[in-house]
Amino acid sequence: MTIVEEGAVVRGGAAPGSKARTGRRSPWPGLRHFLSFGAPGLLVYACFVLAPILLSVGYSFTNANQFQPRTRFTGFENYIGLLTDDAFLTALKVTTILTLIVVIAPNLGGLAVALLLDRRGRLYYALRGVFFVPVVLSSVVVSVVWQAMLTDGGLVDTLLCTLGVTALPGWLSDPDLALYSVGFIMSWQMLGFCTVVYLAGLQGVPQELHEAAALDGAGSWLRFRKVTWPMLAPALTINTVMLLITGFKTYDHIQVLTAGGPGTGTTATVAFSIIQTGFTANRTGEASAMAILMLVIVAVISSVALRLLQRREEEL
Repeated sequence: MTIVEEGAVVRGGAAPGSKARTGRRSPWPGLRHFLSFGAPGLLVYACFVLAPILLSVGYSFTNANQFQPRTRFTGFENYIGLLTDDAFLTALKVTTILTLIVVIAPNLGGLAVALLLDRRGRLYYALRGVFFVPVVLSSVVVSVVWQAMLTDGGLVDTLLCTLGVTALPGWLSDPDLALYSVGFIMSWQMLGFCTVVYLAGLQGVPQELHEAAALDGAGSWLRFRKVTWPMLAPALTINTVMLLITGFKTYDHIQVLTAGGPGTGTTATVAFSIIQTGFTANRTGEASAMAILMLVIVAVISSVALRLLQRREEEL
């Protein structure tokens, strides 16, 4: 063993005052990192997502009621009752119609607006921001503004009267029209989201493909159908799945605009019925069964839609 000088590293052995390394590795090398970074997020997720779902599952098999202190196990009684309940089936029908409107209209409108704004220039950049503003606004704010505009004698009726229209429809008071008015408002709010996603997809289309198609004699429509539209498959997938979830969980627009009316349940969605059953009628067990049943429906439909759209992307 040779020592170079005072303070130098000792060759052939450990340095004075230092601990020799044993070479052992921790049996759980990632455990410390998980506890430091992953555990807090997982704990929050478990407390605010998993725990409420598990509690709802438990309540759904009981007759829990805030004014009935004795709670008993009822099995699948709540679920069987919902499948034969006309009010719940009507709410499910209303939710389905509203979801179809919210999925189709913003997708078509967003694609059209994205094609118009897919240009360079300050004006087009400013218009992109304008179209995206409704997305960042609260649904309650949007509903209040549109309610003031669509109410009888509101701004829309005033403009129609100015144009000479005498037979004014009840946008939110007509049972045959109220649901479609709500669908229009939600579609208007989500239009900017679809526009931004489609714009991102359009800017990812290689310009060389358009130039090659143009040299082959393809017109604008043929270039869109054969080049642009297949490249927008991922954007369509994102928009469709997001709009599906948005449509099925609609509550705040209904609460502000129509409160489930006009009439009895003409615009009451499943989410609206859950709140009314659980917090107004205090039938916690029945409301929990409705929530779990809706969770299963949304999960299945979203998974099927996602799988079909992803398969379409692979085929294209």
